[in-house]
Amino acid sequence: MTRGVRNRLVVFVILAAVGVIYISASYLGLVDRVLGRGFTVTAQLPGTGGLYEGGQVTYRGVAIGEVTRMTPTEDGVDIELGLEEGTELPLDAPMFVHNGSAVGEQYLDFEPRSDDGPYAEEGAVLKAGADSLPVDEADLIVTMDRFVRSVDTDKLSTVIGELGQMFYNTGRPLQDIIDGANRLITAADAHRAETISLLGRGRTVLRTQAANADNIKAFADGLNTFTRALSDSDRNVRVLLQGGPSALKQVELLLEGLKPTLPVFLGNLVTVNQVTTVRLPALEQLLVTYPALIAGGFDGTTRDGYGHVHLEFTQEPACTEGYLPQSRWRPGSDLSDGTPYLQAHCASPAPYNMRGSKYAPDYGNGAARVAPYDPRTGTVNDGGMQYVIGDPGLNDIYGEDAWKWMLIGPTLD
Repeated sequence: MTRGVRNRLVVFVILAAVGVIYISASYLGLVDRVLGRGFTVTAQLPGTGGLYEGGQVTYRGVAIGEVTRMTPTEDGVDIELGLEEGTELPLDAPMFVHNGSAVGEQYLDFEPRSDDGPYAEEGAVLKAGADSLPVDEADLIVTMDRFVRSVDTDKLSTVIGELGQMFYNTGRPLQDIIDGANRLITAADAHRAETISLLGRGRTVLRTQAANADNIKAFADGLNTFTRALSDSDRNVRVLLQGGPSALKQVELLLEGLKPTLPVFLGNLVTVNQVTTVRLPALEQLLVTYPALIAGGFDGTTRDGYGHVHLEFTQEPACTEGYLPQSRWRPGSDLSDGTPYLQAHCASPAPYNMRGSKYAPDYGNGAARVAPYDPRTGTVNDGGMQYVIGDPGLNDIYGEDAWKWMLIGPTLD
């Protein structure tokens, strides 16, 4: 072996030894202590929870230091934590002792609610309660033993039997459910972008519904009222639905039968309505004052002692001037079509046909006179004079029942 090779091997051994020593010192924390790196804080716990010196300290699962010393106290234990340089640990961060595996290997984990300060510094003291410690294995075993002993074996056997009966021969359906769920998840994942877009657009629909909440509520209330009315009228609605088609059929047959004459009848009614519209003020006068006049006519004195109201035509001379001469009159037995004489009218002066249409005032020229009648007071104003259509005679005694006198009067002596 040459001298150069020997020197290189010596240098390699020295560097390897230094590396091993440095790594070991770093793992044991000797480097940090010598170089003054990191800082130490104290965590006060009501118990160790299985922690040990050298145990790991984590921040939301990320290693940030280790347990360097544990000192018992009257209230629990003070645990010194050696944290790495630059660690920003909020002072109010909750801490919990967790198990690293099934065989133990507990570690202390800080789980802050936020990353905001103030942060722990050299010598800071952090406190935690009993909820920071895991359940003791002995307590867990004792509790589970009590739970198992509390179960009635007969009832447990019944439950197991019923569960077996429930799931008996359901392997294929359960497999279908699982396969269907897998296909659903696969399809949902394949259309994830469309689903996210749908949810984003659905926000617009939900905002519109929220803006129209009052209208939707009013519509629902109205629909509720409508359906309640239908429910209350269920029998009538059923009768209408059952008898409605036949009734409509009868109406249809009636209209079919009236088809030849109904249009002519309606056409004639148009003419009558036109005349009625023109004479509407006079017709109103008749309908308002005539009942009051009849009501006062029950106490008229006649030879037999009872009142009478006569509605009859007066006997006036027949008017012939202005009509066809008698020689051109058609007999009633002539049913052939003839040419109407459109110039027929009464050309004779009074007293012929004083009620004829020629004596009626023209519509619209102000000649029609309608005396205003007030049904509340029974007064008529005409030509500056006021007349009272009262209730004389029997109406003064019987009031609104005076009309009954027409029935009972003839039975009295």
